[in-house]
Amino acid sequence: MSELHVVVGAGPVGRATALELVAAGHEVLLVSRSGSGPELAGVRREAADAADAERLSELAAGAVAIYNCVNPTDYTVWPTFWPPVAEAFLVAAERTGALLVTASCLYGYGPVDGPMVESLPDAATTKKARIRAGMWAEAKARHEAGRIRAVEVRGSDYMGPGVTVEAGHVARVAPAALAGRTVRVMGRPDVLHSFTDVRDMGRALVAVVGAPQTWGRVWHAPTNAPVTQAQAIADVCRAAGREPVRVKAFPRGTLSVSGVFVPVMRELKETEYQFKQPYVLDSSAIERELGLAPTPWDEVCRATAVNADPELASA
Repeated sequence: MSELHVVVGAGPVGRATALELVAAGHEVLLVSRSGSGPELAGVRREAADAADAERLSELAAGAVAIYNCVNPTDYTVWPTFWPPVAEAFLVAAERTGALLVTASCLYGYGPVDGPMVESLPDAATTKKARIRAGMWAEAKARHEAGRIRAVEVRGSDYMGPGVTVEAGHVARVAPAALAGRTVRVMGRPDVLHSFTDVRDMGRALVAVVGAPQTWGRVWHAPTNAPVTQAQAIADVCRAAGREPVRVKAFPRGTLSVSGVFVPVMRELKETEYQFKQPYVLDSSAIERELGLAPTPWDEVCRATAVNADPELASA
């Protein structure tokens, strides 16, 4: 039976989620500030400010779920952007009864030793990470109080179709790598790192909606075994029929020095730890309990290459 699902955010995750819902036969309302998004049968588009609780409540009336797929890539605005937006989603969920489904990241855990699993506490100490951890803490508290129903899905760095250079570290360097040029990455190129296909994030967000036993907690999107940044970039090159290129780290201190003049580089310094030591997501829980397996790695790399060079689609 077709049901209304309201997806807020028309970036890579929002679009992947909308596509997954349409494929399942649902009615989708895709909301963004500009009203943009894929022109697909079954998808209506609306323009709205995600911080406008009245507007979100109006759009979510009668919906099964409202998805927070908003992702401001400008880290400098997070402290002022997220509090009113997070509150607007909570208000809309409470007023309409729609399940609040949040697409999030791994920042909330902070630096950890070993693979990240959902049972870990949110022990973040940096500014952006505390913001995301606080958002889930408040949603969970209202869920447990019976005011709303909420669930959160977390993924690692995105790869796959539609991922912009602002939304994925591999996407940022893929065009240069496919052109045969040496690329530079944050941290160390030789330590293990998890990469989540954006389509698997969309699949996970949709799957938890249909499984009430998953509500009230955090889940990890299905994600392939970790690889190094150098390996990921080499595999994307090979998927495009190209030779791997050299992958080098930014010179030591680059983010610190650049941050003096460029605020966003200063913000990136907070996340550098994710690339200087193993950063591994364990998604075995969702694979075991909901039967979701990650998209095969070769397909992830092929989609990432085509995303960087659309002409490869016909090759």
